[in-house]
Amino acid sequence: MTNSRKGCDFTRRNFIYGGGVAAACSLLPAPAMKAFDSLYAPSQLINFKKAKAAPAEVHFGYASITWNGNDRQAIEDISALGFPAIQLRANAIAEFEGKPAPLRALLDAHKLKMIAFSSGELNIENPEDTEIAAHLARAEFARDAGALYLQVIGARPKGRDTVPADYEKMGRLLTALGRRTTDIGMQLGFHNHMSSLGERPEEVDWIFEGVDPHFAKLELDVAHCVQGGGDPVKMMTSYSDRLLFMHLKDVRTVTPQPAPAGSAAAAPKNYQFVELGRGRVDFPAIFETIEKIRYRGWAIVELDAVPDPLRTPKECAESSKKYLMEKLKYKI
Repeated sequence: MTNSRKGCDFTRRNFIYGGGVAAACSLLPAPAMKAFDSLYAPSQLINFKKAKAAPAEVHFGYASITWNGNDRQAIEDISALGFPAIQLRANAIAEFEGKPAPLRALLDAHKLKMIAFSSGELNIENPEDTEIAAHLARAEFARDAGALYLQVIGARPKGRDTVPADYEKMGRLLTALGRRTTDIGMQLGFHNHMSSLGERPEEVDWIFEGVDPHFAKLELDVAHCVQGGGDPVKMMTSYSDRLLFMHLKDVRTVTPQPAPAGSAAAAPKNYQFVELGRGRVDFPAIFETIEKIRYRGWAIVELDAVPDPLRTPKECAESSKKYLMEKLKYKI
């Protein structure tokens, strides 16, 4: 796999976007710039089709979600394990008092690049300007802290069944938000997710029928895809020209424990997210597809929560790293 690809499809928006990215990247330390340069130039984040002429190139990061909000410990542990990159969540805004500079300095000190920032749910039932303003504010924080991508999940309407218009509206809202994030130098990724608008693969397809691919792309989570009844290989193939980045995690089937009588708790789940190689996701097939479609981008290893209470988040991350390196023969 090679490390470089050059190309340019210049429009006025590309010029503005490229300038924003260049300004943001000028603040990055040399190691982070090297990792960024080896993937996509700014214009290629707009036009993915041309990037597919180069061989596959995948870089790995790790998500902080397993540490349940203790981002400082997550940063320390993920760095100690040798991952070069991280994904953080919106709780980091409160943790760092809305100031991205201290977060960026902490990441730099640990030689970590923030690839993506989880911005939470995008809700079609709220006023569009309110939704865009909230997520754009998070995008600005994430950009100033050094992130490349903003992640959103589609909120499923409450108290009613979905209708075709919901998917159309989500597609339009993703495009509208993506226009704004692109203007400030951030690409927008839509995360397929259980219990969301976009849980099943056909729902993702319906949403993306209304998405302008210049402004929003798919962030494919392979475990959510499997649990949602989909095939990650098929989705990777059909979305190869608009696959922004990936989440790697595994999922296994479990016997749900019944909720206590009279409890208002949500119905127990019949699945559990686990470390790579411990579930039913076919990772060899996924990585064969990465090579086949010449995917060039980031793969963020993620685990929502520690499945075994006797293990720590760091031990879980180490297990997934070992699987990638020893079983699949990839370097971290």
